[in-house]
Amino acid sequence: MNPIPWYLLPDNSTVGPSGQLIIGGCDTLELAAEFGTPVFVYDEDHLRDRCRQAVDAFGRHATYATKAFLCTAMAKLVHEEGMRLDVATGGELAVALAADIPPTDLVLHGNNKSRRELAEALDAGVGRIVVDSFEELDRIESLVTEGATPPKVLLRLTPGIKAETHEFITTGQDDSKFGFTVSSGIATQAVQRASASDSVELIGVHCHIGSQVFQVDNFAKALEVMGRFAEPLNLPELVIGGGLGVAYIEGEEAATISQWGTTLKKAAADVGITSELGIEPGRSITAAAAVTLYEAGTIKHLEGIRTYLAVDGGMSDNPRPVLYGSGYETFLARDIAAERTLTAKVVGKHCESGDVLVREGKLPASVKVGDIIGTPVTGAYGHSMGSNYNKVLRPPVVFCKDGNARLVVRRETYDDLLATDLG
Repeated sequence: MNPIPWYLLPDNSTVGPSGQLIIGGCDTLELAAEFGTPVFVYDEDHLRDRCRQAVDAFGRHATYATKAFLCTAMAKLVHEEGMRLDVATGGELAVALAADIPPTDLVLHGNNKSRRELAEALDAGVGRIVVDSFEELDRIESLVTEGATPPKVLLRLTPGIKAETHEFITTGQDDSKFGFTVSSGIATQAVQRASASDSVELIGVHCHIGSQVFQVDNFAKALEVMGRFAEPLNLPELVIGGGLGVAYIEGEEAATISQWGTTLKKAAADVGITSELGIEPGRSITAAAAVTLYEAGTIKHLEGIRTYLAVDGGMSDNPRPVLYGSGYETFLARDIAAERTLTAKVVGKHCESGDVLVREGKLPASVKVGDIIGTPVTGAYGHSMGSNYNKVLRPPVVFCKDGNARLVVRRETYDDLLATDLG
């Protein structure tokens, strides 16, 4: 029944003179009219604040996980605020390089890096490679020519910590496709192999226990395992990865990046870690910075069953509800402070019943066809996980700051859909 919880909206959100939502000084109704819907709207100062929190806590060892959201404008923004960038594919590497990010400020991730991706990273001169397997060490050794400067590498370890999150996004348990397991002794073998190789310079170890992790104690447990393992190695760097959770729905609470940093540094000190500690936040930088705006196209009241509200996007611009059963809130952009007395299943325009954005969306009873409907906390894993299912066009991305709206990713066109089609 309550209005949308204000803490779920971007930091620089206000109520306009007609009750409409303003983000970064920009009227969301005007944004929808100018750029069309669906559209991702980001509060630029919110993004910058989260980057600054990470840098304040960890300095140059704060690295942005680009898989959460990446375009050239985003790459430039996080780098301007002092963060390195983690790229996990050749495509992410290409975007970062196109944004003129110094290659030494890039960290290459990935559990199955191809020979081509490794060659591209080595040619570019990336600052770090996080090695995930013995096969990857084989590939690097075959690519590094005699006399060449060996790349700096960290070994990704699996510490045996199962984070309290969805099973699809847990990565630190022993049963994982990622990394070298500590408990089996494979991690020790990997250290011995990398240390003996002339083709790599082993500078640290890395772990990542999962995504959307609310219990910071999980990170402390991982640091305990990592500390015991790394202590005799005397390596300069230890990276705990990212995965800090964010609130998506009313009632959820999450630690800030600053609080997370304080907890991690204390946990590291408690277990005697002397290596420089690094983090790789993604979701916690971007998620709450954005809302997605849609236009309501159909409202169906099925007496005694439910109300369906169909919008002009769907699982193609936010697959998380379908993949993970993720929950979201809804709001009416023209009346952001209104009580939400209507419950509707907010669905998309794709040709299947599973195309659901919000299962129990709360909206004012005054909602009507043509209204602009918003979902908050869509700045991470919305645009980045989007698709062209049903040949829909991917939405644009707009950064808002001080009343100025900047288009940083344009909407796709039909020509884009046909660009790779050879007929």
